[in-house]
Order: sequence, then C-alpha cells, then structure tokens
Amino acid sequence: MAHTLDDGVLCAECWSKFNWISDPKCYICGYPFPADLDLGRKPLCPTCAAGKIVVDRMRAACVYDDASRGVMLPFKHAGILKYKKLMGRAMLNTLCDFDDCVIDMVLPVPLSYQRLWKRGYNQAALLARPVARHLNIPIDFNSVRRKHRADMGHKNASARRKNINGVFSVACSENIKGKSILLVDDVMTTGATLAELRRVLKRAGAKAVYSVVFCRVVKAI
Repeated sequence: MAHTLDDGVLCAECWSKFNWISDPKCYICGYPFPADLDLGRKPLCPTCAAGKIVVDRMRAACVYDDASRGVMLPFKHAGILKYKKLMGRAMLNTLCDFDDCVIDMVLPVPLSYQRLWKRGYNQAALLARPVARHLNIPIDFNSVRRKHRADMGHKNASARRKNINGVFSVACSENIKGKSILLVDDVMTTGATLAELRRVLKRAGAKAVYSVVFCRVVKAI
C-alpha cells in the first residue's frame, strides 16, 4: 500500500511510483503508447481503430498496477476515504483532454442498492462530485439504475460482458435524451461496464458518452 499523510496526500517517493498516463496516448480511449513514438495529433490504438470503442472518449489518470492498486482498493472496499482527494486531483488533471467536448452532465457509475447498502457509499459518486464542481455542470444520481449481480472481480472479459448485459436501466429518459454525459468510475478493467452503460444511454437518446477513471488496466497491444 502507498504511504500517505493523514490527509491522504502521497509522499513524493510514492507519487513517483505511479505510472501516470501522459502523451502519446490513443485519442479515443487514452491507451498509453511508448513515450518515444511520434504518432501525430490524434493517434488510435488498434482496438479503437477497428471501431470497437468502449465510450466516445475516455481518459484514465494512471495505469492499474501495484502502486495504484494500493490506493484504489482500500478506497473502494475498505472505506479508506482519505484517498478520494488524491484520486480526484489526478482525475481532474486528465480533463484538459475533454476541452473540445461539450459535456452536459456527470454520471457516476451506479451501484446496486444491495451493494450500496453493504458498502455504505458509492466510490464513483465520491469521485464524481469534484469533477462536476470543476466542470460546473450538474451531477445525476437517479436517472440510471443498476440491478444486483455477482461481483466481477475475477471474471475474464467474456464473462464480464455476459454478466453486465442488461444490468443497467434508465429511469428518467428525459434527463438523458440529447445530453453529452461524462461517466465517472474508479477503475476500468475490460471496459464491459462502461460499454454497457454507453449502450443503454445511447438507446435512451444520449448524444455522446465519455468517461474518466482513476486507473485502467493496460495490456500489450
């Protein structure tokens, strides 16, 4: 686990251990490329170039690895909420990549009522609040609902897609129609959750669906 001060600020040594994502990266999904590559202004990773996008634009502050896991997992599962400050600040730093996007609403990825009751908080909602304040746009907690399903922590990509299919429903389509929506979450693993949310929101009339997360799994491409 990363060492922090009482207010959740990382020491300089721990901060340097994080694999922060910077340019060059995929224009659509933010997948990091080797630093010595010059790929132009809007490079695409093979997945996005093939049209298999998760959301219309996505950014992550850092790579999911031992360093980020030591912050993200205690925040997500153990109620160590002091980490939300440093996670939020890191996510805000990525928002400059959305300067050419019109965003109407921030939507934290919902939890099911059962999981929310058990955990006591929605970690995505805690991260979404400073994002909405920074962008000075509304945050929506009620327009999308989530059914309870088994935890996906150890499932592969195919099982995750199957497990998440049909889990989200739009309760207030009038709040979604014509809007460009920014989804906020703590981590992206396979992208199945974000992709399913995008599908449901687009079906309800959303104009565009973007996403920002604290960390993401990065595999060789």
